[in-house]
Amino acid sequence: MNKVIKSFALSVLLLTFSSCDVLNSAAETILETSNEGEGRKRLSNEDVIAGLKEALTVGIRNAVDVTAITNGFLENNEIKLPFPESANAMKEKAMEWGLDAQVEKVVTTLNRAAEDAAKEAAPIFIQAIKNMTVQDGFAILNGGEGAATDFLRRNTTNELIVVFAPKVQTSIEKVKLTEYWEPVATRYNQAMFFTGGEKVDTDLNNYVTERAIDGLFTMVAKEENKIRKDPAARVTELLERVFGSLSN
Repeated sequence: MNKVIKSFALSVLLLTFSSCDVLNSAAETILETSNEGEGRKRLSNEDVIAGLKEALTVGIRNAVDVTAITNGFLENNEIKLPFPESANAMKEKAMEWGLDAQVEKVVTTLNRAAEDAAKEAAPIFIQAIKNMTVQDGFAILNGGEGAATDFLRRNTTNELIVVFAPKVQTSIEKVKLTEYWEPVATRYNQAMFFTGGEKVDTDLNNYVTERAIDGLFTMVAKEENKIRKDPAARVTELLERVFGSLSN
């Protein structure tokens, strides 16, 4: 009914003021806006799924691009791997022994291992995106901030751990992390043997694997939320149609 009234009103205005270019222009603008609004409302299931897959693909590529580089983890305080929290007592003792440089080198190489391993994430994420269902798509679209990242976390974490673990081990060897970690850990554990204190685990593979995966999800979530909130981040027409529909 509103559409009929609007069209009738426009017709009367155009007939009455047909010589007025301003009104002609205004009428065209209203009709175009109306048509655009209807277009946004006519999103099909296929549009939604395609848009979400595109958004996730863009987000994943951006996240991997900024993490799988030198200092991608080390200089990003949101995802930087610190000295293992479980070994803080060892860290303090090592610094008492004057091994500050050794401790800092451990932190640097922890992050180098994560940066190197992050390159393996994209194919696993992309496969999860391919398996997205219509139900998944609408749940993500209407789920608010982080919904797409939560979908990836549920569907990729186990596989990421399986794939990352050997890659992290290779990365640890590549950046010579154990050369800096094991001497400190061994000396600390020897001291704990005599004092009865708790020893630390000298295997850093699990720590780097878990923290690297968490860091990737953190960055994917940031990219997802940019697309949800910022029209400038919707780099294709499809992304604008799908995510623009949420604000209409």
